[in-house]
Amino acid sequence: MKQNLAKVALLVNEYDEAIDFYTQILEFKLIEDNPIEDKRWVVIAPPGSNNGCHILLARAKNAEQRQFVGNQTGGRVFLFLYTDDFWRDYRKMLARGVEFVRNPNEEAWGTVAVFKDLYGNLWDFIQTKSL
Repeated sequence: MKQNLAKVALLVNEYDEAIDFYTQILEFKLIEDNPIEDKRWVVIAPPGSNNGCHILLARAKNAEQRQFVGNQTGGRVFLFLYTDDFWRDYRKMLARGVEFVRNPNEEAWGTVAVFKDLYGNLWDFIQTKSL
């Protein structure tokens, strides 16, 4: 049996503001943006991520869903973004206004910091020593 995780849904308030943040600030690629009835199928991926897991931007459609925008995991780190050059990308993200809530930390396995996306979701930003 062969399986893979293809997409993770991320609740957002509005498609266009989320697309702008992820493509302009984090330099993700917009893979798909197609209308489907009263919503859109919007898929993004980090730069250089050829066959990895993509993010489906899912607009919250009611009050119940809106309460979880930015807090899908109860305040825990939700997503993990790996890089091949931590300090290059960290400086670029800082210059673009990304808020880091935990400063870079050198561990035996690599370097990690935690940042918030535009809604407050927490991301680990990581470079492993094996990259």
